[in-house]
Amino acid sequence: MKLSSHLPFGLSRIVGLALLPCSAGSANAELRPASLFQNHMVLQRDMPVPVWGDADPGAKVTVEFAGQKKIATADGDGKWMLKLDALTGTYDAKDLTISSEHQAKAEHVKLTDVVVGEVWICSGQSNMQFAAKAVPEVKALIPKAKHIRSFAVKRTVAFTEQDRCEGKWIARYPDSAVAFSFAHSLQASADVPIGIILSCWGSSSLEAWMPRDMVDTVPHFKTMMDEFDANTETKSKIKEVLNRPKGWSKQEDVFLRRQSNILYNAMMHPLAPYACRGLVWYQGERNTQSMFGMLKEPWFSRNSGMLIYGDVLKKWIQRYRKEWGNEDMHFLITMLPGYGKVADTSPDKASDSPTAHSWAWMRESQMQALDLKGVSVANTVDLGDIKNVHPKDKLPVGQRLALLAARDTLGKDVSAQGPVVKKVEAMGNIVIVHFDHAEGLKTIDGKAPNAFWITDDSKKWVRAQAAIKGSTVVLQSSEISKPLYVRYAFAGMPKVNLVNAEELPAYPFRSDEFKP
Repeated sequence: MKLSSHLPFGLSRIVGLALLPCSAGSANAELRPASLFQNHMVLQRDMPVPVWGDADPGAKVTVEFAGQKKIATADGDGKWMLKLDALTGTYDAKDLTISSEHQAKAEHVKLTDVVVGEVWICSGQSNMQFAAKAVPEVKALIPKAKHIRSFAVKRTVAFTEQDRCEGKWIARYPDSAVAFSFAHSLQASADVPIGIILSCWGSSSLEAWMPRDMVDTVPHFKTMMDEFDANTETKSKIKEVLNRPKGWSKQEDVFLRRQSNILYNAMMHPLAPYACRGLVWYQGERNTQSMFGMLKEPWFSRNSGMLIYGDVLKKWIQRYRKEWGNEDMHFLITMLPGYGKVADTSPDKASDSPTAHSWAWMRESQMQALDLKGVSVANTVDLGDIKNVHPKDKLPVGQRLALLAARDTLGKDVSAQGPVVKKVEAMGNIVIVHFDHAEGLKTIDGKAPNAFWITDDSKKWVRAQAAIKGSTVVLQSSEISKPLYVRYAFAGMPKVNLVNAEELPAYPFRSDEFKP
């Protein structure tokens, strides 16, 4: 089978056994399945399952699993790939066997304790990496956890796209509070094994997880990569750190993870095209250091910034779908929660201000991903910590992600999101906000709704008096005679209380188009 680099992204990226150094396959390779194909793995149900790896060039490779038998021939570089037909989810573990024949040589690999269920990649930066045992409410789930398996990708970098990565499937929960709470809730809903592939690293920007060829579609990323290529000092330091036999220091660890592209090369590229339902993305903090992006100082602030993050995120999702060869690959975006810090450019510094250069703008950018089909955004605007970029209220984050996954990927009839603005209607001295997903619209504390601001063309924002009327909220203020525009929860750390009957919070929004 001839595999060309011009095939759909992912299908030509063939990798090998885990726990081996990252390297390309050789022309005289022993039989090796790809890195993720190991004992205790979870295969994705209800879709074709690619299986691939290395073998001797020209070898006949046979894969047998769950009554299926598929055959492929290794190409001139020793690469092979085949696809199992869609599998049914099951708790019953089976063996998967891979054998090869070439001339007088025969090889055999047996993978044991293989189950079929729902597989998700969980990726992002430090709030995805945040340990499960560091959150008491999540730690309490450990004795109750069943049928969850995980594969943690070793945190490292590479200058070029790697075919292999290091990691090991284990029959237990992932060491991530968000990923574990997500898996625990999803398992109860799906009633099949859950496999979590955890590939995350603190301080990483979106650009850290972008393949180099996105320089063709993202202009600022091209600038970043041109600068990286010309920076011999940085590249030399990376080589030195990677070659250090006893590992690297904490300071060097931070230096590595704040680079662009090279995390993708080592930690994401080797995973494709492993069959999965989708990817949970909890990232964005690194890109909130500016509104407009590409700060000169500090060096790790040269990224999208908050205002263009949304457009880049959409391109990134589309590019990953090509990498996996799956246009139905679902993306679950975790909205950034409450946090009080604002950008240096902010006209005011208040954490509840609707005009501050705060994380509100990043949340708006994250919501732009909903322009694409197969994307959900988990609302966390009611969570967070005004002073701590690493809040501990991770359990509801995972639970809300799981609700969205149950509704949007499993077809479950569940209420999975809070009220979403449908229409803003200006009527004389009031503004009426109409919501979807607003059954049982109420406040969590029984008081009037908070965090609504209104203005007219003057752009002078004032707090609104708010009252719930059915599935709408009516707004007015004695300071604005004819209000036109609304901002709700559009602040770094808004004080919100508006929920639906399921007590899921209303999504932040703004109805104006004023530029910051």
